[in-house]
Amino acid sequence: MLTHANSFSDEITAAGLLETLADHKEKALVFNYEGLDVKPSYHVTEVKSGSFNALDCGANPESWHETFIQLWDIDEEHRGHMPVGKFLGIMKKVSDSVPLSPEAKLTFEVSDGVKPMQLYKADKTLIDGGIVRVLLSARPSSCKPRDRWLDEQNASPCAPKSSQPCCG
Repeated sequence: MLTHANSFSDEITAAGLLETLADHKEKALVFNYEGLDVKPSYHVTEVKSGSFNALDCGANPESWHETFIQLWDIDEEHRGHMPVGKFLGIMKKVSDSVPLSPEAKLTFEVSDGVKPMQLYKADKTLIDGGIVRVLLSARPSSCKPRDRWLDEQNASPCAPKSSQPCCG
């Protein structure tokens, strides 16, 4: 069973997206970034999965799984947006060959083939008639020690507070 819970705040996980899409195979799948919908002829040009091990700016070890879905935002063939079922088929074909972690952080790489590729996260899915719209927003950088410190500060007024918010 796929689960929608994740540890990346309000981001949708790979499993969460696929679970949401499963009941809407006949609907058009439209990704929205920077306030605009992708063009109807967009392509899913690559899906990749990675496991990362890193050291954050506070010298803390970090590890996570991430799934990258690359979208080429072009309009070349005068057709409608990709049906959800086709997208699910692409993801199934990928998962048959490449291990995809259900709780992976989900990153979209989007370019129109002219501008540099930009990184986005999935914030929300909206079902509107015959369209499933996935709202994407820019993936910002973050300081993990600072983020943990802020979470700790907001956790409980009685919780012991760490004295160091960042890598300083």
